[in-house]
Amino acid sequence: MKAYIFPGQGSQTQGMGGELFDEFDFYTRQADEVLGYSIRELCLNDPQRQLNNTLYTQPALFTVNTLYYLKAIQEDPAPAACLAGHSLGEYNALLVAGAFGFDDGLRIVHKRAQLMSSASSGGMAAVINCDLDRLRECLSQGALAGIDVANYNSDSQIVIAGLQSDLSAAYALFDEQNIVYVPLKVSAAFHSRQMAPLKEAFADFLRGIRFSPLRVPVLSNIDAALYSDDSLVERLSAQLCSSVMWRDSVLNMRATGVTQFKEVGPGDVLTKLGGKIL
Repeated sequence: MKAYIFPGQGSQTQGMGGELFDEFDFYTRQADEVLGYSIRELCLNDPQRQLNNTLYTQPALFTVNTLYYLKAIQEDPAPAACLAGHSLGEYNALLVAGAFGFDDGLRIVHKRAQLMSSASSGGMAAVINCDLDRLRECLSQGALAGIDVANYNSDSQIVIAGLQSDLSAAYALFDEQNIVYVPLKVSAAFHSRQMAPLKEAFADFLRGIRFSPLRVPVLSNIDAALYSDDSLVERLSAQLCSSVMWRDSVLNMRATGVTQFKEVGPGDVLTKLGGKIL
């Protein structure tokens, strides 16, 4: 059994998409119309140095992931048994499953990017080779209850998020206990309680979208469980301030019989994570 998995923010690189913009020109032109700028120019040349800006990164990755998927099914038209995406990539999974068309999906992602880029408090860090129990014990010792697990990527890679003051205190504890960490270049504490004020505004926007029944099972980031047709607004809005349970998603897919995980998008971040998880 095959699963398509779609990467999220952090996988973007200048040059991504390449000749796919010309090959799938209909989607390229549709993206330009929705966004009001050239998606090809942004991804290939990035003249204004905006590709790593959340406001632009998310629509760019959603578009490029879509083009990679269109190419993938040309080469291998056999349908996937299930779909999943990491954070932003979850929108590509829902697109492929039929929840919405490309234009509506891009409008949703653009709104999400606008909301997330408006948040300015906090930061994130990847914690390496430290299991979840040890991490939680360390944070408890420092009375750092304000820090959330943003991404549970694997047992050896966990991303935390919180206010900068709390993160600085956590870094001092990590140094004392020889825990390896890498602060991430992000503008806010994504997938944490700091995003909660954005949740209702996003839910209101989503209620204006006409969703269609899913044709393929899609796993949700927030708990690695399957979407139902009536849970889209609830789960997508909750995803803003919930942990990305990627490790559990991969294990759940494997438990249902998935043996081939095909990453669809630029890079191989999820492929490498899958190797660690499995």
